Amino acid sequence: MNLPVIGITMGDPFGTGPEITVKALSDPAVFLRCRPVVIGDNAALEYAAEVQRRLGKPAPRIHAVKEISEAEFKHGTIDVLNMGLIEAGDFPAIQDPPAALGIGPTAKGGEAAFRYVVKDIDLAMRGEVDATVTNALSKEAVNMAGHHYSGHTEIYAEYTHTEKCTMMLAHEELRVVHVSTHVSLREACDRVKKDRVLDVIRIADRGCRQIGIDNPRIAVAGLNPHCGENGLFGREEIEEIQPAIDEALREGICIPDKKPIPPDSVFSKAIGGWYDVVVAMYHDQGHIPLKVKGFVYNKEEGHWDAVAGVNITLGIPIIRASVDHGTGFDIAGSGACNEISLVNAIDYAIRMADAK
Repeated sequence: MNLPVIGITMGDPFGTGPEITVKALSDPAVFLRCRPVVIGDNAALEYAAEVQRRLGKPAPRIHAVKEISEAEFKHGTIDVLNMGLIEAGDFPAIQDPPAALGIGPTAKGGEAAFRYVVKDIDLAMRGEVDATVTNALSKEAVNMAGHHYSGHTEIYAEYTHTEKCTMMLAHEELRVVHVSTHVSLREACDRVKKDRVLDVIRIADRGCRQIGIDNPRIAVAGLNPHCGENGLFGREEIEEIQPAIDEALREGICIPDKKPIPPDSVFSKAIGGWYDVVVAMYHDQGHIPLKVKGFVYNKEEGHWDAVAGVNITLGIPIIRASVDHGTGFDIAGSGACNEISLVNAIDYAIRMADAK
């Protein structure tokens, strides 16, 4: 009973989140390391469990609860804090073999996914769960429901009253944090300012220590090709990034190169073990190398062998780890989804909860 309680949001009910959750929590190894409880709707999980059975695989019993104290926390059962937002009639009849739902982003799904996240945050802030893990939501659906956020990170920042936070992506030895995420590329360039870069370097250092790295080695990516070639291709490295690095070095943070590293080589070096984390300047600069490494498509068999990687929000007062993929509306309901990223996210949440 000393195992950490992990609150897992179901994600958009019409995406792959319910199926991924059922697959991940079918593994008895998860229950040896934590006490998982899903924040969502039992109707969606019942549907996902039935899809798994139709495909010839055993599925756990779905146990709806109203309070965390009612959870059983045992393998063979998935405890779900039932929010009552989705009903069985919201889903089409399951076909043989199961086929994609064909529902896509909706205001109803967005409202449900948003409320699951807010509930999980509240549980963590009140100490009823030791860490939160999130399945994917649709930014389009959440905005259709009237909640104008660009992603999970912004929701967590508002509901934990946090001004300075960032995401860290992790897959095996590659870890990346971001100066900016869900903004246009033009705005992302404008956001590369000394104070923000320095904040993210500090958050990266603390975040690595949270997962057990005692003296993190940090690389800071440049913004421009070749780090601007001494101002030939841009001056952000000279005027904003280098001053942030200099200040971080004075604070004792370990940045081995003492200068920004060209973004076309820094990630290969990180994979090679040169650094523990890379500070990326914008969303795709950090996401592309993570997904090239973690997402593996089997073209001969026509499916994904791996959809791996974890998204961790750093700088907030609670623990949040997440899958690093989208809602998968195109395959939801078919059983073709991959649970590796959720399993990895649960693992990171356990590590951080244990360290805390």
